[in-house]
Amino acid sequence: MKFGFVKSGVFAQKVYVADVEKNVNEIKKGVMLAKDDGVEILTFPYLSITGATCGDLFFTKTLQDGALLGVKEIKEFSKTLNMLIGVSFPFKLNSKLYSVSALISMGKVLGLIPKSILSTDYGVDEKRYFTAYDGENITVDFLGEDTPFGIDLLFKDVNNPSCVVGVATNGEVSSPFSMVKDYAVSGATIIMSPSVSQAIVGAFDKAENTVKTISSTLKIALLSAYSPSGESTSEAVYSGVSKITEKGEVLSRIEPFKEGLITAEIDTEKLLFKREKTTERTGYDIETVEFSASTDRTVSRCYPKYPFIANDEKERDERSDFILRVQAEALKKRIEITSSKTVVLGLSGGLDSTLAILVCAKALSLLNRPSKDLIAVTMPCFGTTSRTLDNSIDLAKALKATLKKVDISKSVKRHLKDIDHDIENHDVTYENAQARERTQVLMDIANQTGGLVVGTGDLSEVALGWSTYNGDHMSMYGVNCSIPKTLVRVVVDYVANTSKGKLKAVLKDILDTPVSPELLPPSNGEIAQKTEDIVGPYVLHDYFLYGMIKHGHSPKKLYDLACNTFNGEFDKETILKWLKIFIRRFFTQQFKRSCTPDGVKVGAVALSPRSEYFAPSDASFSLYMSELENL
Repeated sequence: MKFGFVKSGVFAQKVYVADVEKNVNEIKKGVMLAKDDGVEILTFPYLSITGATCGDLFFTKTLQDGALLGVKEIKEFSKTLNMLIGVSFPFKLNSKLYSVSALISMGKVLGLIPKSILSTDYGVDEKRYFTAYDGENITVDFLGEDTPFGIDLLFKDVNNPSCVVGVATNGEVSSPFSMVKDYAVSGATIIMSPSVSQAIVGAFDKAENTVKTISSTLKIALLSAYSPSGESTSEAVYSGVSKITEKGEVLSRIEPFKEGLITAEIDTEKLLFKREKTTERTGYDIETVEFSASTDRTVSRCYPKYPFIANDEKERDERSDFILRVQAEALKKRIEITSSKTVVLGLSGGLDSTLAILVCAKALSLLNRPSKDLIAVTMPCFGTTSRTLDNSIDLAKALKATLKKVDISKSVKRHLKDIDHDIENHDVTYENAQARERTQVLMDIANQTGGLVVGTGDLSEVALGWSTYNGDHMSMYGVNCSIPKTLVRVVVDYVANTSKGKLKAVLKDILDTPVSPELLPPSNGEIAQKTEDIVGPYVLHDYFLYGMIKHGHSPKKLYDLACNTFNGEFDKETILKWLKIFIRRFFTQQFKRSCTPDGVKVGAVALSPRSEYFAPSDASFSLYMSELENL
């Protein structure tokens, strides 16, 4: 698939103990279902050819030879299939019996991977029947062809270099001696994990927690394949939750005791991007076998519309509370270290300054300082509406802050006159003069009161450069700088829902007010300048930002994924328009980020030039924009 996506599948196959013919038919059924669904990599349960609970029948030549014939049949069946198929079976080599996974593609067995770690934890006494392999890779004669045999084997898609596949059973994945870490360091992004488990209380949850932790830590995808039923019930029932997990997130699952195919599009480019930032160890000398599975199929995967926001309401509330505490703790430390007598901020009646003043109030509370030490300055000018002015005043009063109202219109008019600028010319000079005057007022009041000016700009504005250089761009500490606009709204809404009286009422009205810098005169008393009409919808920009910074998505990949995610909400032309604006502004406004004040990081994405995002201020964006030109 495009952009490093790999359509991966797990077939929860009913197993018939020691009945190779029926098991092979089940595998063929799974392969054909996967083929119809465009699957490129397909995993089957542990010992899928014979079943895992054959007991001493594993020692019989009849079952061993039958298993070989079963693999041969699947090999022949795969001749016309552009798919990597993983099955497992007992295999005798040099008088020793191994539990082996065979990776098959287009009529060829590409490699045999024997188990290196045997276990009795899953109700199958592997040590009784099999030998753990701890030798180097060798070449064996398998079904009349020279075939790699060993644990130091990875499989790489020639059409998608980021798709590198390893094999490890569930027991090997969870073992502290597992090769999975070595596979990941050596470039593996997907691990086939043929699995078996007794259906006992707590087993499924324990297995899922293990898989999530390992896939997240190693930044890999795990294809966990369990048989839903059919294993011997002499001592226990066997089943499991087959699932596809990508870096700690379960993309697809099928419940225990249910048969069928599950699929997911794994983003292998994203996994490598994550790993490039953290991996320090060099790769091991692991043999790589090439295969060809990827085709230029259309990607259908969607990432969340609101990547910074939890889907679950309870989790959203918990995160909002945590974010407020982190912001307040950070500001508390800055107040303490600077011995600031007051905290000063501009209150506009908008979302960002609202969140900032809530944080300031909480920080002072943590310090057991009186609310009068919080100085809220409202500075009406040409674009201020009565609604936002009233809301800023009401909010300051509800928090019992010290309120200062400074009308800056005369100062700005005088300044524009001094530089010979026509007051009727509502250009960028007209707008930015207001923002810079407001910053000057705040700084001077802070000097007067021995205070600290708190910045209100959010992460979305930082990314887009939506601030006036040396105006609202500047402060003494930024409490919102790592919180995107979509999340600012969620946190303020949380505070509103947990508040009462006047505070609740004013917060709800602020949440209902259009986002605006209010730098142009109102139209019939209403806000005339709406930010999202100018720079685009913040839901799109936050989506672009998260995908580019967190996942390393290219512009074209961002476009395709956004078209999937926002299908029916924004048309392709609209998405492309705002993506181009995002790319252009993100690159050209780096100079503003290069000299921003300190600010607290609260989430996975931040753009601090000192610790998070390092980029030259004069880098060209032409290469990135060119990806979008022919769409």
